[in-house]
Amino acid sequence: MPINANYEFAAAEKHFYDAQTDEDKLLALEEMIKTMPSHKGAENLRANLRTRYKKLKAKIEIAKKRKKGSSQAFSIKKGEMQATLVGLTSTGKSSILKCLTNANPKIANYGFTTKIPEVGILNYGNCQIQILDLPAIGSDNFDTGIINTSDTALIVINNMSQIQEVEKVLNNFKGKRIIVFNKIDLLNPTEKRKLTENLKTKKHNFVLFSARTREGEQDLKDKIFSSFDKIRIYTKSPNQKSPDNDPVIMQPKSTIKDVARIILRGRIDLIKKARIWGPSSKFGGQEVGLNHELKDKDVVELSTR
Repeated sequence: MPINANYEFAAAEKHFYDAQTDEDKLLALEEMIKTMPSHKGAENLRANLRTRYKKLKAKIEIAKKRKKGSSQAFSIKKGEMQATLVGLTSTGKSSILKCLTNANPKIANYGFTTKIPEVGILNYGNCQIQILDLPAIGSDNFDTGIINTSDTALIVINNMSQIQEVEKVLNNFKGKRIIVFNKIDLLNPTEKRKLTENLKTKKHNFVLFSARTREGEQDLKDKIFSSFDKIRIYTKSPNQKSPDNDPVIMQPKSTIKDVARIILRGRIDLIKKARIWGPSSKFGGQEVGLNHELKDKDVVELSTR
């Protein structure tokens, strides 16, 4: 504090040192410059404050431009079902993306390899699930905007302490969460057992996974699909021996009527007869009404007038 500084300057100076953000510091510097003593002995301080003000303002402008550019680069059209890999650097997120999808991300043995979100498609029983790999938490390119709109967060960790670090950025995330404990090929059976018990005790939805050996791969795929709370309904026409490969993705407790609205474009009046095979049928080819409630992997055959 300069000699003969007034109360206003002292308050502004305290605000500067207490500030948590660069924006708050900039406001405090403005007030300090405005209220500082005007005598000649304060000239050096005045010059110093103005230099700090210019540097801080430039820093804020650069950060704004970088954030704007990152938001444009991160603009990704959301799929019907989307899961996002999120975690600290060097946890193996990119390796998991490569295991699960058709993507071929850059993988290296140094930190912060992923610079922009990588996108891959997981084919799960002919369902196309979009998997994103975000830049690591702590990277200049990490953006919570994508994760907040995603359906499922795949929280990738290598040790239990990382869960708390990742969850700090998930305050506004409302979707399902799956803990993916990666690199379990480095653990012995006793360590895996203790880890499993620890995760169960904390009531986490989790998968023990190894991108190197692919241990836990099917378990992870199953949990990802289950997290969307969807069912797959396969359809066939009366003259087909086998159903179509691509299922209709429906909400749980959907009915024959709901399926008909989709494949017949709303013309429910055209249905003459409906038959089903699968989990919700009492026997294969059971004839059911329009309000019959369907289950995952049912096959529906609609005969029309």
